[in-house]
Amino acid sequence: MAQFTSDGLSLAYDEFGLRDAKKAIVLVHGFSANRYENWKRMGWYDAIASKGLRGFALDNRGHGESAKPHDPASYGREAMAGDLFALMDHAGVERAHLVGFSMGSHIALTAALLDGGRIDHLVVAGVGARMFDPPREEGAMAAAMEAESPDSIADPMLKSFRHFADEQKEDRLALAACSRGARTPLTPDSLAAIRRPTLVVAGARDQLAGPPQGLADTIPGAKAVTLPGCDHFSCIGHPLFKASVFDFFDGWLE
Repeated sequence: MAQFTSDGLSLAYDEFGLRDAKKAIVLVHGFSANRYENWKRMGWYDAIASKGLRGFALDNRGHGESAKPHDPASYGREAMAGDLFALMDHAGVERAHLVGFSMGSHIALTAALLDGGRIDHLVVAGVGARMFDPPREEGAMAAAMEAESPDSIADPMLKSFRHFADEQKEDRLALAACSRGARTPLTPDSLAAIRRPTLVVAGARDQLAGPPQGLADTIPGAKAVTLPGCDHFSCIGHPLFKASVFDFFDGWLE
């Protein structure tokens, strides 16, 4: 297991593809998942290698094989975005494509606002117009992670996340702390400052994300792709997701 240090935390990552490739890509997974479940198992490592790219995927702090502090102060989204740049520094990569999913998309958007000059193309998936809706009940995700049994969780979406965390044998107290971490405000006004080529992808049945066009409209020049028949959890493995990302990188997506 390869590791690097960011903000005093030891974080796990994988490197794959061509080490001497001209272009690099960093994959950022979603909440309660990990680099293996979101990316490697879904065929992204092999797909990236076959395209002649140099790829990286990290376990976000609080997830997978990375450090798992139980203090919400450790999970500010700016700090988590800083982990991406720390990985790039560790690997000697100045610029890279970023591909995020769900929470990973929030982290990638935050990274683009912090230092867009190090980002080549930006892909955010599992997010859309509902990013700008009033937040769900504050603390509900943390409470779902801290509940003694998933049977006590009434909200079906929260119960799905809890079941997934249990299946992945994640540290639920770390996940609860992560869900309480400070968010960088992502508003139409703030996202208008992003000046990177951007692609927004979401499933047509993704009730958590909402339509991707509603988010793409706030980022200058951004493109949107809706994946037919997909909900939030089936989006990441959909072959049209991969095809859209590589078409975008190659300049074919219009």
